[in-house]
Amino acid sequence: MPPPGEIHTRSPMTNPTPTMIALATPSISVAGPSQPPLRGRRHAATSRRRKPAVLPGFGTSLAITSLVVLCLIVFPLAVLVLRAASLGPAGFLAAAWTPRARAAYAVSLGASLIAATISSLLGLIVAWVLARIRFPGRRLLDSLVDVPLALPTAVAGLVYSSLYVQKGWLGQFLVPLGIKGAYSYLGIVLVLVFVSLPFAIRVVQPVIESLDRDTEEAARILGASRLQTFVRVVLPGILPAVVTGFALSLARALGEYGSVVFISGNMPFKTEIAPVLIVARLEEFAYAEATTVAVMLLAMSLVLLVIVNALQQRLARAAQ
Repeated sequence: MPPPGEIHTRSPMTNPTPTMIALATPSISVAGPSQPPLRGRRHAATSRRRKPAVLPGFGTSLAITSLVVLCLIVFPLAVLVLRAASLGPAGFLAAAWTPRARAAYAVSLGASLIAATISSLLGLIVAWVLARIRFPGRRLLDSLVDVPLALPTAVAGLVYSSLYVQKGWLGQFLVPLGIKGAYSYLGIVLVLVFVSLPFAIRVVQPVIESLDRDTEEAARILGASRLQTFVRVVLPGILPAVVTGFALSLARALGEYGSVVFISGNMPFKTEIAPVLIVARLEEFAYAEATTVAVMLLAMSLVLLVIVNALQQRLARAAQ
């Protein structure tokens, strides 16, 4: 060891080896800041591009849904419209706007609107009773509501026509009073109410069951009467469902054929509905004319549904 104050010098006999030089020399990076491995960069980029799916198999289910909608709804309706368009504008108007066709549109649309309105009012009452009142036979009544959905509509037409004819169980009392149910406009409305009532009930019933009764109790405590509680508390919450039931009932009644054909009498300009006119044109082998009437009926249905859906959305926003 050298004495204090002296500078230690390396012995010329000691030659540094390459290993010693490498250990003694600090590593200098000339490539800038450190970069993550290539594999890590690829994984990060893939993670940024790939978003988590909403549901497992969402792409497959979306493709199947689109295929079903195209095959069962869009394609048949497109063929119907193209077949009617083959007549040209003048031929389409001449076939779709005859006096007989206009009378059939008026009967179908008017009877359907009346039946949908009656079904909505009766459906609200029946749904309220089934949802709020417990009584013996409630489950049986709840099951009977779905009978028109399972029963063939032709059977309903036969039953109503046999009830309301002049010598029927009800007709023998109503006809002398001037109330004619069979082969009349009234009979059409009755069978349309029968086939459309379940839609109005089943849409409103679960909404009534989900209402918060504490709000109703609070309104009663604050001095509101039963009518005020229903109009100001209950009705705003169930009105969108009532409108939905009206739309479904209207759509169901507008296209009904099986039950109406037995009770209406099918008299042109009086009790003939548009579906019966379509069948009459088909029996005459006038397929293009039948498609024009069908297109007009389809257009009326779409316009009414758009109007009702817009009203439903507005009522839903107002209720919120």
